[in-house]
Amino acid sequence: MNNEILGEMNIAHDEDGRLIPDPSAEKSPDFSSAVQPSYVRTVFLGPDGLKAGWGFAFYVAMYYLLQFFVLQWAASVQLGADGLWSMMLEEFGLFLAAVAPALWLWKVEGRAWGAYGLPGRQAFGKLFWVGAVWGFASISLLMALMYGVRVFDVGHLAMHGARIVRFAVFWAVMFLLVGFFEEFLLRGYTQFTLTRAIGFWPAAVLLSCTFGLIHIRNGGEEWPGLLAAAAIGFFFCLTLRRTGNLWFAVGFHAAWDWGETFAYSVPDSGTIFPGHLLKSSFHGPGWLTGGMVGPEGSVLCFVVIGVAWMGFAARYPEEKYGVQKPLTQGTQRGTG
Repeated sequence: MNNEILGEMNIAHDEDGRLIPDPSAEKSPDFSSAVQPSYVRTVFLGPDGLKAGWGFAFYVAMYYLLQFFVLQWAASVQLGADGLWSMMLEEFGLFLAAVAPALWLWKVEGRAWGAYGLPGRQAFGKLFWVGAVWGFASISLLMALMYGVRVFDVGHLAMHGARIVRFAVFWAVMFLLVGFFEEFLLRGYTQFTLTRAIGFWPAAVLLSCTFGLIHIRNGGEEWPGLLAAAAIGFFFCLTLRRTGNLWFAVGFHAAWDWGETFAYSVPDSGTIFPGHLLKSSFHGPGWLTGGMVGPEGSVLCFVVIGVAWMGFAARYPEEKYGVQKPLTQGTQRGTG
């Protein structure tokens, strides 16, 4: 390369051919500090969006704050002579308290709403109704076992005519709200975000134990019933894992509670509600009848849960649940 070409390239060499620094050349500006993420973004955001711990903490804090106001409001409202309508409104309020913080986090995290377990496109579709059939069949199997070992008597009708229809519909709506509330609270956003942090099954164990413990608030609940509630919650986690959403679990949950409270008219987690169909009764040892807890406190309940687990695992062998990445910028959120 001759000197003319080197001159054109603005490169200077000494006699030995070594490069001589150009004093007129200015150092390029360093823009690295301008592209570094802010401290706040580093603390709260990771490569896949809002860090799981912050999302979980915000969700739990906001839920308990909203729950406090719902319970305060419900305590001041008395609808109906027996308070059943007030109880339904309270359950609806608790469901809203569970959903509201998730809606805000949905906006922040930029995911499809269906990632949190209740895709709108599948609302009340096949999975819901199949779950409802499984739920009623399971509580019916439990009551049949208790009848077979002679600790449960069906008794006779406690109401007639139009009252049967009215209360059947009332309890169906009531337990649908219960199913929505408890499933979304413990296996919706919470399961999703804890799965991101510690994995699906560790999160399922933690939240199922929590599901059992929250039943302590029920007046007549005892430890066998708490264990059964935790086991049922763990089964619901299996249904979430295999179907990819909560619609089966919501249907199962609602139908189980409806069958327990209305159709078979037995204590539900320690509570006997008015407006039940039968004058049924228990007699025998508490480990078989469940005592004041009801069928969920019976050892036979664990047998039914085991049968349901094995049957469901065989019927739905494919795992469909997965943690969804945030949607790319500019992609419109969907409900699916």
